[in-house]
Amino acid sequence: MKNKIILSILLFSTLFVLDQYVKSIFVNGWEWHSEVFSLVLAYNYGVAFSMFAFLAENLKYIQIAILTAVVIYLIVNKEVFDLYYIPITLLFAGGLSNVFDRFIHGGVVDYFYWHYWFDFAIFNLADVLIDIAVVLILIEQYRQYKKEKLQKQ
Repeated sequence: MKNKIILSILLFSTLFVLDQYVKSIFVNGWEWHSEVFSLVLAYNYGVAFSMFAFLAENLKYIQIAILTAVVIYLIVNKEVFDLYYIPITLLFAGGLSNVFDRFIHGGVVDYFYWHYWFDFAIFNLADVLIDIAVVLILIEQYRQYKKEKLQKQ
């Protein structure tokens, strides 16, 4: 468990700093455009796909409350962290980096804009980390389901 905590801290720190560094490049004015996708600064004042943008000023506090509740849950249920420590780390690195943006920039710094064949929501590395975390959790849930099913036979 101790090694998993150390690995989580190192991974979290690396990903958080990397995400903030990449965002700083765009905040400082760098852009790149192509026919498929563009790398351009956009601020998201809501959550995914700008939902709940009307909560912009309070959203960061709501998100911190949710993350705090998750931390408390993980402290009480250590076996959950033990099983899901990598996706939890990715989730927290991406989530806290985006919350940090809200405090520093007033909104989340997004920059990856896919516009080939269709316009897709603008997103950032933190969003990708969160998506990867969700996929890893779903995969592990499926593995656990299969394992339990085999044990019952």
